[in-house]
Formats: sequence, structure tokens, C-alpha cells
Amino acid sequence: MSEEVSAVRLAQDLIRLNTINPPGNEAQAISLVGSILERIGFRVKTYEMSAQRTSLIADLPGQDNLPPLCFTGHLDTVGLGTIPWSVDPFGGEIRDGKIYGRGSTDMKGGIAAIVAAAANVSGGSHASLKLVFTAGEESGCEGAQHLAHLGVLGETRAIVVAEPTLNKPLLGHRGATWLAIKVSGKAAHGSMPERGENAIVKAAALIGEINKIGFDVPPHLHLGGSSINVGYCHGGNNINVVPDLAEIGVDVRTTPNLDGREVKRKIASISGTAETTTIMDLSSVYTAPDNDWFRKVVAIVEAVSGTELEPTVAPYFTDASVLAPAYGNPPLVILGPGDMELAHCVDEFCEIRKIEESVAIYTDIMKAN
Repeated sequence: MSEEVSAVRLAQDLIRLNTINPPGNEAQAISLVGSILERIGFRVKTYEMSAQRTSLIADLPGQDNLPPLCFTGHLDTVGLGTIPWSVDPFGGEIRDGKIYGRGSTDMKGGIAAIVAAAANVSGGSHASLKLVFTAGEESGCEGAQHLAHLGVLGETRAIVVAEPTLNKPLLGHRGATWLAIKVSGKAAHGSMPERGENAIVKAAALIGEINKIGFDVPPHLHLGGSSINVGYCHGGNNINVVPDLAEIGVDVRTTPNLDGREVKRKIASISGTAETTTIMDLSSVYTAPDNDWFRKVVAIVEAVSGTELEPTVAPYFTDASVLAPAYGNPPLVILGPGDMELAHCVDEFCEIRKIEESVAIYTDIMKAN
């Protein structure tokens, strides 16, 4: 059943739903898009990760007798930050050809474009389609991991991830391994530090060693090399007490040449008796630029945009870190209307022309066999 869906209006409606994670409350946004998809003929199933934390899988058979194309995105957003906004972050206000609001660029504009494109093709000839909309991406792809754990994803032959790229097709992204390292010491009175063992001082020395780590693997042709960042160091409770515990948070971005197990092994080897725990381990994803399906996508984007493109990679990670392995690592593209430089920022917006361009691109991809 065909129904016209305005991507701009849907993006506004989604922005007006507060899905800041935590707590998320994505169920309200999932209900909105799910009802539209059911009306245009999709079989929609929802999966509750926890109260009001819902993801969605929607299927529409096509005319190609092939596994479906998967279009995916997340409906949670980050917080507003401490700097006041000049617009209502949940207003979906349109000004000068831009939709403003938290999640407009990352990535409710992309979700709206997928749904509008699906409505465009639902009454005619199209590939089999699978839409996977998730909760909890911003906190480590929790919703995607929940779906993979349940074993409900089915199959797909290719994945389109509608994260912000300004509609430029990206080949993939590095993975991310996050580690928490607990460094123990011995408490003592601050006036007699020689009687204690300062965990913060020990942690500081360990941070210096971590920053020197080399993983001895060659950089990937397109994804580049790995990187390491100490994102936090917490310790102590009172200024006049020698701290007996400190914790370091380490973020390592990985490539196909370096996995999370090797990262943990290497860091644990220099951490001594410190307890090293994996918080998150997401794999890198990559599709070669000469892949036939990827080349078709590039040709569609170039035809719609009128611009010749040179595919690059994303600096961030996406739900594809979970979905691609779960689907057997089919070809994928990261391709969405938002601007990554505006994601997570004050006065976030998405250009209307980019959303409309995405609808045209997704529609053509959905029609392609």
C-alpha cells in the first residue's frame, strides 16, 4: 500500500520526542515510525531491551527473490550539554532551510529519509527491504547487540547506515575497544603519605606507559592506523587522604589488522596487578571501493547529487560494528543527510535539501536489484 510520507515533517516529529540517552525512551519514536511502516505494508516487530527502550525490525518482500537490503539507524540522542541553545532543542524549528533540534543531524533526519523512501517504493517494484531501527546506539550499540543476541535479525545482502555523511558514501569505520583499568593503592592520612601507596600517582605513571604503546600492525589501506586515548582518570575522595583506588578509561580505535583481544592483552601486559575490564569491543567494518554493490550505490549518489565522489571513511563507529558481523559481513555503505561536524553540538541542525536528497538516493537504492 502506497502512502506519501514527508521526510521533513517526520524528522520534525521525531525531534520533538525527547530520546536523550540516558534514559533513552526510544519506544515513543519507534511507535511513531512503526505505525507508518505498518500502514505502507511492512511487517513490523518490536523488541524491548528494557522499559521504554525499544528497537524495531520491519520487513517488506520485494520482486527480486534475493535477501533484503538492510537500512539502519538509531533513535537515541546524546544530551544537550551545558551551553544554552538559541532554539528549542525539541522544537523541530525550520529556519533558513534547516531543521533545528537535538538529533536532527544524528540521526533522526536519516531515519525520516529512510521511511519516506520506503513509502515511495512500497506501491511499486523494489528490492526486498529490511529496516532495523535501534535504541541505545550512543551508549555502545546496546540495541543492536540486543537484537543480535536474540537472533532475530534474519539475513541481508547489503547494509545502508544512515549516519551523518552529508550524503557522501563512506566505505566503513574503525572499531572501538574501551577498557577500564583499576589501579589499587593503600590509604593513609594525607599528612603522612609515606605510610600509604597513592593509587593516583601509580595511575599517572601507567597512563604515561599507555601513551607509548605501539601495536606493531600495519595501517589499513583506507581505515588507516589505530589510535589510543585515555578518556578519564578518576580517584580519591578527600584531599587529605592518600587514595587507595584510581580508575583509568582507555579508548582504542581498531582496524581489521588489530582486534580487541590483542588490545586488551597488550595493555594488560604493562598494567601489572591492575584489573583490566573490557567495557566495549566493537569491530571495524569495511567494504572495498571496487565492490560491485558499493559501486552501484556510488553511481546512484553521483546521479542524484550531480557530483563525482571519492569514497572515504567515517571517524566514528556505528551500529554496523554489531550488525555487519551478525549478518555475515555483507557489503555496506555509511550514507546519510546529516553533518558529522554538527552531531552532539549545541544548536544542532540538518539541512532540508540534504534530507530530500537522501530520500531520492535511498529510493533509487531500494529500487535497484
